[in-house]
This record gives sequence, structure tokens and C-alpha cells, in this order.
Amino acid sequence: MPAGPPCPLWAPPSRRRRTRSTGSWQRCGTAGPATQSDAPAREDQTGDRSVRLIDRYILLQVMPPLGVSLAVLLVGLVLERILRLFNIIAQQGQPFGSILAMALNLVPHYLGLALPAAFFISLFLVAARFSEENELDAIRSCGLSIRRFSRPLIGLGLVLAVVAFALYGYLQPYSRYAYRAILHTVTSAPWDASVVAGTFVDPGDGYTIYADRMDDGGAGLENVFVHERRKDGATITTTAARGLMRLSDDHRWLRVVLEDAVQIRDTGIATPTVVAFDRLTLTRPFTLAEPRFRRRGKGERELTLTELRAELDDPWSTIPDDALRAEFHSRLVRSVSLLVLPMLAIPMGLAAKRTFRWQGIALAAVILLLYHHTLQFGASLAALGRVDPRLSLWGPFVVFTIACAVLFLTLERRAGVLPFDALFTRLDAVTRGIAGWARRRMPDRKAPR
Repeated sequence: MPAGPPCPLWAPPSRRRRTRSTGSWQRCGTAGPATQSDAPAREDQTGDRSVRLIDRYILLQVMPPLGVSLAVLLVGLVLERILRLFNIIAQQGQPFGSILAMALNLVPHYLGLALPAAFFISLFLVAARFSEENELDAIRSCGLSIRRFSRPLIGLGLVLAVVAFALYGYLQPYSRYAYRAILHTVTSAPWDASVVAGTFVDPGDGYTIYADRMDDGGAGLENVFVHERRKDGATITTTAARGLMRLSDDHRWLRVVLEDAVQIRDTGIATPTVVAFDRLTLTRPFTLAEPRFRRRGKGERELTLTELRAELDDPWSTIPDDALRAEFHSRLVRSVSLLVLPMLAIPMGLAAKRTFRWQGIALAAVILLLYHHTLQFGASLAALGRVDPRLSLWGPFVVFTIACAVLFLTLERRAGVLPFDALFTRLDAVTRGIAGWARRRMPDRKAPR
């Protein structure tokens, strides 16, 4: 018997062929007949393997844009914070190596912000490519619906939701506390009794020291300025031609011996007094011991989900119950929101072919930002006790989920009609009109003859 025409590996059971002469089952792409008892089982197994291959292929297409989007967003967010940390480190005169430790502890926080956006962008781009290159049409012609095409993407959303649950619920509280501990060490590090020429130094306790020049050992000072602000509001300003800074033998006291000094005392009540000294010694306590940072858990954002639940049941908790409930529900809502994103990204991606690609990305950014800030606003109201978090947080989530589900189901019920086609067309017309108006309003820049 001649070989039959080839058919796709993922052909469903409805497309099995029988030979006209024998009525026996024939496998796709083979010439010989198979027995009626074992052929359907073998074809079912082949079809299942083919569908699994399609699922794997779809996931492999999602991974590169997901990784690139996540890396770009994460690096951009962390670099922006590192630039601000450089200013803090420079002002405190601390080594720049501590910036790396703080940046590493910021990664979980910014990963939580970048993960939903990167996941949505990757789904959007893959759906747009499958639609543009007619891969989706080929899959549907073999009996696989858009819902079946979306199943591995929704499964990936489930996996990322579990990752987000662990990230928001347990990893971020520890990394946030570690970042604050390092920042406290940097900003509250004890003064090492050194002065940099031409720089105002704040050794703490209301003192400010300045010197134009110093000797090689760093103890001899010239053109010295010392300002002290006391707890009662009084200020003492001292200037001197020369000075010598030294520590006591037990390293518990710092002495600054000034020569040809002038001191101005201002109590804020009486007239300031001016006193001149041939030799004046200023003494203040000195220690190299670093102040210990507080324990984790001062705020609700430093508590894990388990600890938040325990604090809600603790009658002696110092954190308001409204703040605890708002933080608890906010983390849960943000985690499960990843499950809904495929139902919005796929319809938008299918409608945003090459012509409407940037309109789709811009609209997606607006939708995600609006949803993000709605959750933030709801969490703030719930933390103040004005609204129940089940209404201010789960309410927007339910509305968002229903809207995305309706858009997703429309793809199957109205074949060939995409929900965002008309919107993208109108956006394109508006942008073209604005661009044309701007070109007409621009002056003619041609050089005069």
C-alpha cells in the first residue's frame, strides 16, 4: 500500500485515518496497516508526546525574553539606587565596598517589582510573534485551541506565583532588615579621630571640626575651626591658628589643644561673649565601639508572613493590627496576581502585531502601573484602618481578574475578532494625527538660498 499523506505529529484522535480496503487503523506517515486494537493507543501516545513537545516549545520561546526583561529591569532599578548610595558613602567617608553588600540586599526588593513586568512583557512578545508568524494558526489548525496554547503559560504563571509568595513573604523581610543594618553601620560608624584637610568633619555629639592644613601625622592642625552645639541649645564656636589633636592613654577621651584661640559663646538668651586664649584644651568622650542595630521586626515590612500572623494573635504587639493586616493581604494579592497576567498579555499580544507593537507595550505599561498603584493606595487605606483590606486589596484583584478573564474568553467565542484590535487601531490613528500636526507646526529648517 502506498504511504498516506503526512500529518502533524500532534494530530488529535479525530484526524486518525482508516484504510478503505481493510478498515484498519493506519499511523500518520506510515505505509503499512496496523491492527485495530493497538493503533489507537499508539496514536494517543504519539499525540500526547506531540502536545507536550508543543508545550515545551512555547515555554522555551518565553524564557529568553523573560530572562532579558528581568535582567534589564533589575539592573536599571538597582543601579539607580547605587548612585544614591554613592552619595551617602561619600558623605560619611566610608569605604565603597559596603555599597556592594547593600546592593545585594536590595535585589529581592527590586526583583519583586521587576518580576510581574518582565513576565507580562515576555508573554506579550511571544504571543505577538506567534500571531505575526502564523504559528498560532498552524497550532489551531491541528485542533489545539487558544486555551490549550495558553495552558503552559498559565502554568508558568503558577510557578512564578509560588516564587513570588516566597519572595514577598519570606525573603524580602530578611533582606530589607539586612540592608537597613548595613546602612545603619555606615551612617552611624564611630569617628576614628582623623581630620581631612579642607573638609568639615562631624564626629558626633554636636561637634564639627575643620582645619585648612595638617602635618604628615594628622595630629598637627592649622587654621582650626571647632563648632559645638549643646543639648540646651547653646553654641560654642572656636577658631585657632594652630592645634594639636591627641587621644588619652586609655583611648576614652579626645583632646584638642589650641593655640591663639578665640571662642564665641552664644546661649541664645544673653549677648554672645567673646574670649581669647593663648592656649585652650577641648575635651570630649571618644569610643571606637560601633552602636548595635536594633532587632528585626520593628516594622511590619520586616516580618515574614508567619510572623505577621503571629503578631495579629499577640495582644502585646507594638505594631497596629490594621498595618499588620494590610501588609499580610497586600503580599498575598501581589503573589496571586501573577496567575492573572497571562489572560491579559495573550489577548494584547495577539492583537499587537508588528504595526501596533509599541502601542500595545505602552498600553500594557499604563494598565500595570494603574493596577500597581491601586493596590498601593488600597494598602495605605487599610493600614490607616479606614477600609477593610479584603475590600481595598482583594476588591481590585477580583475586578482585574474578571476583566482579564472576559478578554481571554472572548478570543475563543468570537473567532478572528481580537478585543484590542479596535483600540490599537484608534491609538495608531491618534498618534499619527498628533505626529502630522507636530510636523506641520514645526518651522521650515531649510537653509535659505
